[in-house]
Amino acid sequence: MKRLTVWMAALVLLVLLTACGGESGSDSGGNGMSYDAGDAGNSSSAAQEDGWSETAPIADDAGQVRTNEKRIYTGTIEAETKDFDAAHQAVSQVVAELGGYFERQSISQPGGYRYGDYVIRVEAENFAAFFDRVGSSCHVTYTTRSEEVVTDTYYDVSARLETAQTKLDRLQALLAQADTMEDIITIESAISDTELTVEQLTGSLRGLEGRIQYATITMTLREVYQFSGEDAPVTTFGGRMGQAFTGGLRSVGRTLENLAVFLAYNWVWLLLLAGAAVAGVAVYRKRKRRQRDGKLPPAE
Repeated sequence: MKRLTVWMAALVLLVLLTACGGESGSDSGGNGMSYDAGDAGNSSSAAQEDGWSETAPIADDAGQVRTNEKRIYTGTIEAETKDFDAAHQAVSQVVAELGGYFERQSISQPGGYRYGDYVIRVEAENFAAFFDRVGSSCHVTYTTRSEEVVTDTYYDVSARLETAQTKLDRLQALLAQADTMEDIITIESAISDTELTVEQLTGSLRGLEGRIQYATITMTLREVYQFSGEDAPVTTFGGRMGQAFTGGLRSVGRTLENLAVFLAYNWVWLLLLAGAAVAGVAVYRKRKRRQRDGKLPPAE
């Protein structure tokens, strides 16, 4: 019983020590693992003025210098093209040259025109370059860019993971010294809970690191006959007549294109209908000829 009391006291002391370590690790003024909120806001404004560049080193309340503030970049691009194959190839080439990859891509063809939907990941330092390169290969109609400072979250998760790992190491050391079944069961239960915490924090930290290292860009690419806003407004009579004439020709062209697509899609049925029509005309002519020769009574 005395030995069990000693083991329980050791466990309580271990929990208290690790809890204190977690508090000091997450306190920005204690060991400098996170940024002050005011500093983060100031550095965010500086980054926007510099054009998506990393900020200069900053110091926390304890005077310790921090570099590489943690940011997550996200963006959206909506673009049009008259040559879908060429535009898709150009986007793929830009992604490869900037060290990125397609997290997801799908191409559909609603209404005869193709539509591309992409989720692209590129290195954070090439975030702005990607927008510039894509803008030169497609007709971009809409873009958004945003950045999120996650410095506090990143260093808080890092500190909690370090504390949990230290606790796990100490628990495993205690388990190696335990010599009663009751002590072993108690320590193993604590180890299991701590291992789960370590796994969860490790996953969260890896997710943050992935989003920090690679920016996320959602892009859509539409194949169109004419770019949006391509025609300037016309107010003169001659301009309106010319625009109407051009629009009429364009409408006829679209109609002929749609007719060609319809014929190509339904050629089997059209062939069957043509054969049935030819057979019907042949039967009708034969019947009329027999009536004329008197072999059949005339139709009433």
